[in-house]
Order: sequence, then C-alpha cells, then structure tokens
Amino acid sequence: MSTKQFKLPDLGEGLPDATIVEWYVKVGDTIKLDDNLVSMETAKALVDVPSPVSGKVLKLAGGAGDIVVTGHMLAEFELDASMPQRAEGQDTGHSHGHGQPEKGVGTQDPAPDDRVVASQEGGAIVDAGAAGEPAPDAGTVVGAMQVGTAVMAQAAIASGGVKAMPAVRAMARKLGVDLARVSPSGTEGTVSMSDVKRAAADGSLLLPSPASGRGAGGEGTPVAAYQPHPNPLPPAGEGAKPAQRSTVSQSGKPMRTQPPGVAATGQPEQLKGVRRNMARVMADAHAQVVPTTLVDDADLHAWNGRQDITARLVRAIVAACKAVPALNAWFDGANLSRTLHPHVDIGIAVDTDDGLFVPALRNADMLDAVGVRAAIKRLRVQVEDRSIATSELSGYTISLSNFGMFAGRYATPVVVPPCVAIIGAGKLSHDVVAVIGGIEVHRRMPISLTFDHRACTGGEAARFLAALLDDMAQPT
Repeated sequence: MSTKQFKLPDLGEGLPDATIVEWYVKVGDTIKLDDNLVSMETAKALVDVPSPVSGKVLKLAGGAGDIVVTGHMLAEFELDASMPQRAEGQDTGHSHGHGQPEKGVGTQDPAPDDRVVASQEGGAIVDAGAAGEPAPDAGTVVGAMQVGTAVMAQAAIASGGVKAMPAVRAMARKLGVDLARVSPSGTEGTVSMSDVKRAAADGSLLLPSPASGRGAGGEGTPVAAYQPHPNPLPPAGEGAKPAQRSTVSQSGKPMRTQPPGVAATGQPEQLKGVRRNMARVMADAHAQVVPTTLVDDADLHAWNGRQDITARLVRAIVAACKAVPALNAWFDGANLSRTLHPHVDIGIAVDTDDGLFVPALRNADMLDAVGVRAAIKRLRVQVEDRSIATSELSGYTISLSNFGMFAGRYATPVVVPPCVAIIGAGKLSHDVVAVIGGIEVHRRMPISLTFDHRACTGGEAARFLAALLDDMAQPT
C-alpha cells in the first residue's frame, strides 16, 4: 500500500498556521486529484485547499475550528494507481522552503494586462512554460493547482450545484441558510454574501431541521455538525420568563461554586484567523516601534453644507503628506534607513467581528471625494465578504483609524511597521471656543497623530499635524 502525507502549505505571506473551517471529505472517502479537500481560514482569507493526489483518505488533522501549523500534517492518503496522479517531480503548488516564489497568491502578473495570478478571488490562467522554457517553481499556490504547465486559478467553486466563494459558504453555514435555495445575483450565477444575508432575513430559505439529514447548502454535510444548542433559551415575547440559574444539579446535589473572592470565568478560547494574526502584528509593533502621540482638534466651523467627513480626512492627510513627507514613509529599524514615498496609499482600518482589517486606499493623492468614497465602499464590501486580495492588505504608506464613528475622542493608535505614522479621528463634538469679542460654539473633530520617533522628529510631526488641521478647517 502506497501512502502519502500531505502537509499544510503556506497559505500566503509566510503565515505560521491556519484554522480548519470545513472538511469536504471524511476518513474513508475517496478523493480525486485537485478536488477540494478542506476550507481553511487564514489571517487574510478563506481558502479552499485542493487535494494533491487521488486516493482514499486515511487521516485528517482535526475538525472544524482546530488550528494546523504550516508544514504539519493536514491529511494522509492511500494512493490509487487506477486514478489520475500528478507525475513525479511535477509542481504540486505546495512546495515548502524552496526560495521565494516568482508568482505567489495575490501577486501581479508582469504581463501588460496586469492580471492577478493564483488568487482566491479568481486570477488569470497563465502558461508557466511559454516559449518552450521549463516551468519555474511556482512556490506555494493555494486555491490554484498547477496542472501540466498551466496555473489554473480558482474562483467561486461550484459544489452541490451551487457556485459560491468559500467565505459565502462559511457565512451560509453560520446563518443556517440553504445555499441550494438561494437566488444568485453575482456574475455567472454566483451566490454573493448579500444574497445569503437576504435569505437569512427572509427565514423561508433556512436549512431544514436536522432530522432531514441535509447539511449546510444542501451539500451532504454531516447532520451532527449542525445540531442546535441542547438547551435553547425560551423565545422572547409576551409570557416568556427569563432563564433562572439553579443552585442544585439535575441530581439534586448542590452545585460547586468558586470560593469567595475568586471571580468566575469562562473557558479559555484560542485566537484564530484574523484575530490570531492581529495579536502577532500588535505584539511585533509594540516591540519594534518607539511611539509618540500628538493630539489637537480640527475646527470644522467653516464647512459649507454637508460634506463627506472621511473624504475630507483623506484629503487632509494627503495635504499633510505633501507638506511633510517624513511621515509618509517606511522605516527599516534593522538597517536604520527610511523610504520617502512620492505617492500616498492610506491604510483604512476596518473593524469586523472577526478582527481588524487594514485595506489600502491606493493613490489617495489622485482621488477626489467621489473617488475616495467609491474606493472605500469597494474595500469595505470586499472585507465583509472576505473576498479582498491579500495584496490589498499591505503596502500602504500611512494609516487612518476613524474610531470616532463609534466612540472616543483621543487615542494612541498602534503604528505598524514599516509605516511611521497613523492618524486617529475621534468623535465629533460641539465645543465652546473663544473668539475675538466673545465665545462661539464650533463643531470640532479630535485628531490623534502617533508616529515612530525613530523615523521623524517631533517638529516634523507637529508641522504634519498643523497642515492636516489647516486643510480640515477649509470651507470646502
């Protein structure tokens, strides 16, 4: 019996681990080469990992919610010689530690059409062996397998007759929506995230009861994975009584409690996916950066009519970057060098239930208010759908956290290397302001500027903040 152990590949940018979302097979099943094996969640995306072989599944590394370390066993197979197999030495798209890949997930094709190669968002199909040249090592390619000499990028996967992105399938499972009954509104009949949310609100498209034996999306998922909570709370409404805690167990014996002075706690929960990566990034930033924060208030009293606050913030940041380029820069602490950028790419912090995303608003210095709003809307939708390309979550030159839309006036936002500055916008307020001859009530916005003091001086930061405040104070 010939067996093969498949180790978890690097799912992008050197991530150390990934979380199992859903297995498409179980032990004992037979799977074909390049069929979807498992859906994995990384810090950046939900990715379907294809099978590297054809054969019988002997082992699977854990269940949904378990974390698998990159390079550790993901699955083990008994190879079936009667089924298609990848030729010996042929690139499987799952290599480890063989140098930097020339074309990785989310990278740009150098061809003039600027296609995205091997992205889980549906990249280009690229001939890796054009002009008779041998195919180079493609490095780690996930969501796209090399078959022959072509990289076949995977877009929305059709499973059970339904075409949907992995993130959409995960949301459908979470909301209990039967994907097979959802009317698709996406291109080429793809079910979108908004389709799933509408179906959940409708209520008539939810999955049947567990007794029917159907899994999420009508795809044959084991019923046991979708059992309701064993002790559901009574429905709210007239006559409903709040749940009462009991001092005795079901056997009538007193319940054990913590001794006085010891606070009761829940069970520890291991961080996964986006939150796990966020914890690492914040820890690294804290260890590397020398942060200093300046605060002041932007006076918006002169504004004419209703204006897009975020667009004005973006414009003011661009103006400040042009006035003081030292803060629109990257700093290399190891080599004590900095890179000043002629363009302005702003990382916009987006808060989600899964954790913090920071997509890049590219070429903000070339966008007007309408362009800024359209770009931010696109990025937010892609973040919510988890369809955003990995390349869009890095490479920004300065950051903006608009936390004031929720609460808070001033803050000390975290500067994430290699950037040297981040702007925090607080909650709008109406303040009493002294003017010549008396007082007035002005609408103002608290602004916090945190910068890496290794890369720029306090004077540069103060002049940057002054330029930003001046632009925010303009009538239009």
